[in-house]
Amino acid sequence: MSATPVIGKRAITLPRPRLAQRGARPINWQLSSYFLLLLALLVGALMLLTPAYLLVRTVGAGQAAVDMLLRPSTIQTLGRTVWLATTVTLASAVIAVPLAWLTTSTDLPGKRFWTVTAALPLVLPSYVGAYLFVSILGPRGIAQQMLQPITGIERFPSFYGFWGAFFVLTLMSYPYIFLTVRAAFKRLDPSMIEAARSLGQTPWQAFWRVTLPHLRPSIWAGALLVSLYVLRDFGAVTMLRYDTFTRIIYIQYGSFTSRSLAAAMALVLIALTAVILFMEMRTRGKANYARQSIGCARQSRTVQLGRWRWPALGFIGGIVTIGLILPAGSLVYWLVRGWMNSQVSVALWQTSWNSLTVSLIASLVAIAAALPVAILSVRQPSRLSHFLERLTYTGFALPGIVIALALVFFGANYTPSLYQTLPMLIVAYVILFVPQAVGSTRSSLLQVPRSLEEAGRSLGHSPLAVFRRITFPLLSPGMAAGMALVFLTCMKELPATLILSPLGYRTLATSVWGNISEAFFAQAAAPALMLILLSSIPMAFLTLREK
Repeated sequence: MSATPVIGKRAITLPRPRLAQRGARPINWQLSSYFLLLLALLVGALMLLTPAYLLVRTVGAGQAAVDMLLRPSTIQTLGRTVWLATTVTLASAVIAVPLAWLTTSTDLPGKRFWTVTAALPLVLPSYVGAYLFVSILGPRGIAQQMLQPITGIERFPSFYGFWGAFFVLTLMSYPYIFLTVRAAFKRLDPSMIEAARSLGQTPWQAFWRVTLPHLRPSIWAGALLVSLYVLRDFGAVTMLRYDTFTRIIYIQYGSFTSRSLAAAMALVLIALTAVILFMEMRTRGKANYARQSIGCARQSRTVQLGRWRWPALGFIGGIVTIGLILPAGSLVYWLVRGWMNSQVSVALWQTSWNSLTVSLIASLVAIAAALPVAILSVRQPSRLSHFLERLTYTGFALPGIVIALALVFFGANYTPSLYQTLPMLIVAYVILFVPQAVGSTRSSLLQVPRSLEEAGRSLGHSPLAVFRRITFPLLSPGMAAGMALVFLTCMKELPATLILSPLGYRTLATSVWGNISEAFFAQAAAPALMLILLSSIPMAFLTLREK
């Protein structure tokens, strides 16, 4: 009997467990599998709602949609989008993997503090971050004004275009990989590294040959989220004047006469998502990722940095300074400036409460929807289970306005009682961000040995009891990371909130956007800082509860 999950193409048939004692009730494994499959199919049907809406719209456009997609300008824009997503994903991985290792496996001082602060750039909305960095690093920004008396520089190089978008999106999206890889580091089997060292491998060789290959599922799960996040981003590329595919979609949707053409372009984003998912599937391979050692799980030995402690602190401190302290300092500057000019309102309690409650509920629903999909994908791999898993990623690649309008169409025609209600908004959040929960849960489940579950089943326990007593505690780090990701992204989601929220229902994200769109940057500082503060709560909780 295998002790580790194997990723294959054929479904695994679970053996009937041996009963530990006379009178123990047999377990209906077939029934439990069908129940999981039913839940996963419901999640898949929800994810198919938006593609179905887009397909109906595109068919209605007819030949005009084909002509628009074949234009040279459309193909060039598509190329720019793919190039930006590729470079941002690679740069994010280069930053995130060392950060995850430093905050889990070394004696780096203040690891809990650095974990929280390194993840916090994720809470900044892209349009806020782009504006703040332009105001700091732009040709006539704050940095140029401070350095001009010393250096005589009258104008910085232009911050707009590809390099500006690459810089901002990398700083805002590397936490996706950081959080998923960090959860994998905490579940890594130390016996494999010890075996490599006993065979004469240096620490660096053991990392490249043993540790890094076992981190591959988590790295690819985070990289998948980064690439899809860049594909759907609108705020940063618009502020930085770099034309990507999403900007065309937003412009088309702004015109009521060409929404069918916008739907056709949104289908292209779904096709791009399918290509990315296929590439991610090909890299998974058939390797085992669970612990191989016998006995209770134990933590890896802490690596002593020695003389490398200060360079490590400089690396992580530099990332936190650029990605968090600089934009937060700029927000403080605008807040103080607005306060002195009596332009700041501190009545944020209701909007803060709205953001907290709807984001928390959506994160709980998303992790519940991700569980059956992840369990089927890992424990009973088949073409259907893999298809359902990849289907969940379609929503994350689409702009929020596309999903919101699909739900408006569905609500207006089939469920008018749900139109502009909180349940409809939560459904939109789940469609948008359930991939974050699926990725983290799946990568953690890959590291849970099947032998532990089989031992519980052999004692006559039901599948629910085995999950509650064995699987769930081992999955909790990855599930908590997934919930934190969903919570953070729900807090800053804008288009879906603007379209689907009930009348008069304001969140921190909509408050920030309303002020920035009117160029009231001082008024936008207070809700933006509150957004950062409230979004840091789950990160701080996850860090402080670690042992």
